[in-house]
Amino acid sequence: MLMRTDPFRDLDRFAQQVFGAGTWSKPAAMPMDAYRAGDEFVVCFDLPGVDPGAVELDIERNVLTVKAERRPLPTGDDVRMHVSERRLGVFSRQLFLGDTLDTEHITANYDAGVLTVRIPIVEKAKPRRIEVGGAGDRTQLEA
Repeated sequence: MLMRTDPFRDLDRFAQQVFGAGTWSKPAAMPMDAYRAGDEFVVCFDLPGVDPGAVELDIERNVLTVKAERRPLPTGDDVRMHVSERRLGVFSRQLFLGDTLDTEHITANYDAGVLTVRIPIVEKAKPRRIEVGGAGDRTQLEA
């Protein structure tokens, strides 16, 4: 038999019961980290216990939408649940991507409960060095 000693866990479980799990019409948020690594923008979403086939990744007009569904474990008539704290249902997150990201070449990988999305930075947005010429390097334009 499992015993809980954390009083805040009961409060969290009560809030989850009141507000419910995510549904397709009202999905719950998923935690994420976002950072730039070299010439790409990387976003990592925590989706533990989600089957890779239950993850949807869509892009439309520079809006990246990630949806995932964590389904309940299969149970039978002889199974009695003692503790159920893992959130089930639908999770979703939308990111508004800037014009400096190449949305045509997005890649995604799901490993160990983490969905990693890599978005390359377009060539025109990458840092570059601009040569500074002297006064004698000017050319005149003729009208």
